[in-house]
Amino acid sequence: MPDEAQAQRIGGLTPEETTYFRMLADVEFTKHLGGLKSTEELLQMVHVDSAQEMLDVGCGVGLTPVYIAKHHKCRVVGVDVFDRMVQRAQERAQREGVVDRTEFRVADIRELPFEAGRFDAVICESVLAMVEEQGKALSEMVRVTKPGGYVGISEVTWTAEPAAQMKDYLGNTLGGFLYARTREGWERLMAEGGLDDITARVAPVTVSGESRQRMRRLGCRNMGRVWWRFLTLALRNREYRSFMKDAVSMPDMALDYWGYGVFVGRK
Repeated sequence: MPDEAQAQRIGGLTPEETTYFRMLADVEFTKHLGGLKSTEELLQMVHVDSAQEMLDVGCGVGLTPVYIAKHHKCRVVGVDVFDRMVQRAQERAQREGVVDRTEFRVADIRELPFEAGRFDAVICESVLAMVEEQGKALSEMVRVTKPGGYVGISEVTWTAEPAAQMKDYLGNTLGGFLYARTREGWERLMAEGGLDDITARVAPVTVSGESRQRMRRLGCRNMGRVWWRFLTLALRNREYRSFMKDAVSMPDMALDYWGYGVFVGRK
């Protein structure tokens, strides 16, 4: 598997993003706005119960693929550009007893290592907002989807044009979400990618709502373990402490400008 330097080259990750993803892999938790609720909405909209094989692009530590394998009948392939994420996903599948119905590989969203028309449905949660070449990435997702199959994304969605302070924070601190779009922008991307019958749902986010969805996803015990790892690593790792300090300095206005959107189209 590629090391972190290779991951930066393969996936176009910034140093800030590499630190962020390494930290999430170490605490064995990846997240997206809307949490489990948005995942359930996305799966329903791509007709998960009719799919035999699905692809999760940017699968992180494997939370969504394992959830699908445990609650639905289809087989799931997950890919991520960060090798440590893939390792954690494989470990999670082993613990949850779904190794026979899951597969995880290192791959770049802009060049997926699969033949055309392989998957009944392809999903992507909170990845495209960090990808500059969104058209190329979406085209790859469409390419590996079967004719008549579904492509679905769950992404940060601007509910209003962000203020300069917010843009500066995202660009200088997190190095991500620079390519988030409005509802109309995500729908236009899907249409330009050749998808039809596009459906969308956009919802606001709140701190309390996000906390509830994370608890639903992991449960009290596992959430406690995540926080313990998080704090322990922060005490030991200066780079993580610096990143966390910047991350918690998010402007209060942030939730005035973004929500989460679920967008699905048919090939």
